[in-house]
Amino acid sequence: MVGKSRSNETAGRRVTRAIAVAGLAVGLLSGLGALPAVAAGSSAVVMMYHRFGETRYPSTNIRIEQFEAHLAEIASGGYNVMPLPEIVAAVRAGRELPPKTIAITIDDAYLSVWKEAWPRLRAAKLPFTLFIATRPVDRNTPGYMSWDQIKALVAAGVTIGSQTETHPHMPLLSDQRNAAELRKSNARFEEVLGKRPTLIAYPFGEFSLAVRRVAEQAGFVTGFGQHSGVLYPGSDFLYLPRFALNEAYGDLKRFRLAGNTLPLPASDITPADPFLKQGANPPLFGFTVADEIAKQLDRLTCYASGQGRVRIERLGDTRVEVRMNAPFAVGRTRVNCTLPAGRGRWRWLGRQFLVPPR
Repeated sequence: MVGKSRSNETAGRRVTRAIAVAGLAVGLLSGLGALPAVAAGSSAVVMMYHRFGETRYPSTNIRIEQFEAHLAEIASGGYNVMPLPEIVAAVRAGRELPPKTIAITIDDAYLSVWKEAWPRLRAAKLPFTLFIATRPVDRNTPGYMSWDQIKALVAAGVTIGSQTETHPHMPLLSDQRNAAELRKSNARFEEVLGKRPTLIAYPFGEFSLAVRRVAEQAGFVTGFGQHSGVLYPGSDFLYLPRFALNEAYGDLKRFRLAGNTLPLPASDITPADPFLKQGANPPLFGFTVADEIAKQLDRLTCYASGQGRVRIERLGDTRVEVRMNAPFAVGRTRVNCTLPAGRGRWRWLGRQFLVPPR
């Protein structure tokens, strides 16, 4: 994750390296036709939280004072907070949105959502989406919300999304196993809440083209990872980005940076599948940018987690090829590319790759 950077190389390195280290992933931006115009008005940012005030889990927790600072910033900083489904519908249609439009999402339905986040969000009258894996709730797992609490949130207007039944590493499972995960969780949502979600957050942000197909077949129309980036009309709406916020990367500077981020529209992203099977590591990562972005590409920097800054090659005016310093380790690795957009704002493109165990 990152602290806010300026246009000089040292600050830029600090910003993007921090993002990579924090494990924020890259949005799978897969528009294959003509790239849309680069307009802030048809884009939005999604924030992601997990736990609140649970300092035993710093990588997924936000401290209460940090969260309250975020809420104060939202109240005073000119942000436009909307329900996630409304934002997705507007961006998908290319409709104009107010500047600094954001959505709030929370993963995993931990009990601290009910005890700490919900009272504060309710008092601030801020909409949010809660993504839930159904089995921990079904089993009354300590530290998780109950169905009665979740139903109370739904009655108050909170949007519910799915995180499958057991929160598995989906790209490592067969299509049949993943289909069963979604079928069982959808059945529980229908039984308890009266309807199934159309939004899914992939556990751990792990994604593959096979996972995408299964999610689509299960009726999901919008999917999210755990990676930094911006929603815009050319996005892949079954793998949208979010800015994750936790103890280490949840200060006010970080929140402001994320809330002011702009899209870095890209097409023809390679490799098409971020699940790197044998022989595909390191990936030959590349993308094509819009003409108006091409004029600024000399200021583009890309970093890979664990490798720092990586080499960029230009092919013609609009094609970018990113060359890694070494193969990725087993597990999740992020590549993040940022471009200063002026007035302290950044354009952002990232991608999360997953290397399976040998």
